[in-house]
Amino acid sequence: MDGGSVKAPLDLPKLSHGGSAAMENVVPDGHPSEPLVQEWTPSSWTTKPIKQDVLYQDRSAVEQALKKLERLPPIVTPMEIVKLKKNLRDVALGKAFLLQGGDCAELFDYCEENAIESKIKLLLQMSLVLIWGANKPVVRIARMAGQFAKPRSSPTEMHDGVEIPSFRGDNINGYGPKDRTPDPSRLVSAYFHSASTLNYIRAALASGIADLHSPLDWGLGHVRDDDIKAKYQKIVESITDSLRFMRTVGADSTASGLETVDLFTSHEGLLLEYEQRLTRRLKHPFKIGVDSTEARDGSVEGDGKGWYNTSAHFLWIGDRTRQIDGAHVEYFRGLENPIGIKVGPSMKNDELVELLNVVNSRREIGKVTLITRYGEGKIESLLGGHIEAVKRSGHTVIWQCDPMHGNTRSTQTGIKTRQFSSILSEVSSALKIHRQHGSFLGGVHLELTGEAVTECVGGSEGLTDEDLSLNYTSYCDPRLNEKQALELAFLVAGHYREA
Repeated sequence: MDGGSVKAPLDLPKLSHGGSAAMENVVPDGHPSEPLVQEWTPSSWTTKPIKQDVLYQDRSAVEQALKKLERLPPIVTPMEIVKLKKNLRDVALGKAFLLQGGDCAELFDYCEENAIESKIKLLLQMSLVLIWGANKPVVRIARMAGQFAKPRSSPTEMHDGVEIPSFRGDNINGYGPKDRTPDPSRLVSAYFHSASTLNYIRAALASGIADLHSPLDWGLGHVRDDDIKAKYQKIVESITDSLRFMRTVGADSTASGLETVDLFTSHEGLLLEYEQRLTRRLKHPFKIGVDSTEARDGSVEGDGKGWYNTSAHFLWIGDRTRQIDGAHVEYFRGLENPIGIKVGPSMKNDELVELLNVVNSRREIGKVTLITRYGEGKIESLLGGHIEAVKRSGHTVIWQCDPMHGNTRSTQTGIKTRQFSSILSEVSSALKIHRQHGSFLGGVHLELTGEAVTECVGGSEGLTDEDLSLNYTSYCDPRLNEKQALELAFLVAGHYREA
């Protein structure tokens, strides 16, 4: 995602547009003078320093787009959000496993039938393999229906010797060199593309796309090693035999979960002006199959309402925007939604605990997912300390491994890629380190696609750097293709079986 030459650091702290009126409350070092525990509102983030902000040329057009967003209905509902919170509580307690995956950065063009269906089917197959391996339910969250914006290390990059704005995602600007000026109308387009994507996800699931009565494509022709192919084939046979047995004994009714599944949506909460307009004060749902007090850890307020971000079921804070005194942490701390925090090599132990205290002051079990992304060469020296710090704090979190972002490299020709063996190595290390510290890995967070792309190298297909040009379509980071993603699920499942 890094651009070319750096004109000015994109992530220098500055007050958001809405926070200009609060300048008198900022002390000389640039930090707000009021305490972090100030009253929260959906707009209180505007009084904090912000990173990765977007500067538009026409502010009146931005305000017009934001007013439009305020009038549009929610994309997701509190009932769905609280159902996910209940499921994630089970993950945090070791009763379920979390699979989260999808594109690095969605494009508006991905809002079409085949692209959506291929990711649904891939996540379903991966989850079946993980259920077989871990012997527990799998919670599925897609990086879909809103994962448009991407943080960048530089606001500009060089293109044919000319400095142009960096591509920030389809909800900000276009990928073509002539479309790089941030366009506020894309904020509204992002809403409708998100809503359309989720609408089709719901329709496809209701129409039986996840019905396990239908045959699944378990083709293993790409696996070159005969021993590995035989190992995977045994797993496939075990899964299909189990499904056949359930049908035989009549345990295949709708209530058994064989005809449909839950699939929740997620994205990085980067554009706070957009997120604020879709943050609504709504009634808490109670009929979710669990005592309401337990589900919300006693957080029911006097009017029975709370602040829900209705753009997605789950949002996360990126590694570049997790400053404790920053705008993103301030915004996230008031949400009812379950949230994630990216944890990279620069995260200090005490900083991690302080972050948890801020965004989860009620200490809800499973409210926060810690998405670790160190890189295979750094995880051994960092993860253990983070685990022990969180254990001492008393917070019960979900530990999720993101083996993608810390393992990106460039080829000799400058193409970004990731080595499959490095991705697997970081997941394997995470499993081992958690066991060593009396903890457990609760899930994985992957950048993947259901298409036959050639963006990551290695795996049973044997892709090399020379193969990347065959079908490299990502506008940001390289993704696992459908065969590599399924293979990773096989290997992770194998780890659980062996353990």
